[in-house]
Amino acid sequence: MNALGRHLLVELHECDRGLLNDLDYIRKSMLTAAMDCGAVILGDSFHRFSPQGVSGVVVIAESHLSVHTWPEFGYAAVDIFTCGTTVDPQKAATVLIDKLGSRNPSLTEIKRGILVTV
Repeated sequence: MNALGRHLLVELHECDRGLLNDLDYIRKSMLTAAMDCGAVILGDSFHRFSPQGVSGVVVIAESHLSVHTWPEFGYAAVDIFTCGTTVDPQKAATVLIDKLGSRNPSLTEIKRGILVTV
């Protein structure tokens, strides 16, 4: 059984609340995570909410990285979906855990596009 992709659901608790509300910092961190895991970046889009919070996506040739932050709770939800074997989504997660200062992260990996060969 083979899978077309890996999807990491990254729960980042106890993050630096100030960083979670900084659109430029979040964008740079997400782009760094994409580059460091070996992805080919195609584009990005980020938005800062009022009064707080940031959402964004980095589109990569291998799929995407997305984030939504709740500064008031010190929490960020990150999805890292990669296809193929050239990108290491775990490395992207490690970068974001570090950059956002999460003291209580958790990761769940889901195999996507499971192919059954006969």
